[in-house]
Amino acid sequence: MYVTGRTSGTHRSEVDRPETIEQTAELVTEAGGTGVAVRVDHLAPDQVRGLAERVDSEQGRIDVLVDGVWGGDGHLGWGKPVWEHSLEASLRMVRLGIDAHIITAHHLLPLVIRGPGGLVVEMTDGTAEYNAAFRKGTSLAFYVAKAAAHHLALALAEETREHRCTAVAMTPGWLRSEAMLDVFGVTEDNWRDALAEQPHFAISESPAFTGRAVAALAADPERARFSGQTLNSGQLAEIYGFTDLDGSRPDGWRYVTEVQDAGRPADTTGYR
Repeated sequence: MYVTGRTSGTHRSEVDRPETIEQTAELVTEAGGTGVAVRVDHLAPDQVRGLAERVDSEQGRIDVLVDGVWGGDGHLGWGKPVWEHSLEASLRMVRLGIDAHIITAHHLLPLVIRGPGGLVVEMTDGTAEYNAAFRKGTSLAFYVAKAAAHHLALALAEETREHRCTAVAMTPGWLRSEAMLDVFGVTEDNWRDALAEQPHFAISESPAFTGRAVAALAADPERARFSGQTLNSGQLAEIYGFTDLDGSRPDGWRYVTEVQDAGRPADTTGYR
C-alpha cells in the first residue's frame, strides 16, 4: 500500500500536524500489509505523475485508489460569510478539495482502469443528502470543496463504467482523528472524557472504522451496485457487519440528523 502526502519525517505541510506518512505506512505494515511512504504534493502535477510512474514500474496497476486529499483545516474561518473570509484561504480550500482530486484522477486512474474491477474512493465530509443544504456557520469554500466529492463520484462512475470499475464518495461520521482529539484535549484511550464538554461526541468513531468500510467495499464482488453513490461508514457497517475497534457500530450521520441537529439530548441508544 502506498501512503502519500506532504508531511514526512523531514517536511511538515501547512496543516502543521506531527503525524507523518512514514508513521502511517508503519501502521499498515503492523496490520499485516506492506506500507510504502511516498512524499507527494497532490497539487503538483509533476509529483503526481512521478508517483504514477513509480507505481506503474513497481506494481503495474492500482486496485484501490483512496483519494483523501484535503489539508484545509487551517483555512476554515467558520461563521464568516464569503466576503469576510480570506479570499486566499477560500481559494486554497477549493484547490485542495477539488483541483488536487482532479490532478490525482488524471494521473492515477489509467492505472486503476488497466484491469477490470478497480475501486476509486473519494473521501468527503457529509452525506450527499446532508450536504444538499448549506448550513449557516459553514465556510462557503469548505462546503463547495467537500460537496464536490459527490459529483466527482458520479462523474468518475460514468467515465470508468466501461472498464468495469467502481467509483464512490465516502464519508466517516464524527471522526475521532488525532486533530479532533487534540481539540478536546483527550486521547484515544480517554476520549470519553470529552463528553463533559460535548455530549454528542459520544457518537464519534475511530479512523479504523472508515478503513474497515473501505476494506469491506473492496472485498465485495458486487460493489459496482454502489458506483456513483456517496456512502458512509455507519451505512456500510450495517451492510457488511464490521464494527469499530470497541465492537460498536456508530451510525454517525443518522445520529447527527435525528438527534444532534434535531436538538435532542445526547443519547446514542440505537445509534451505535
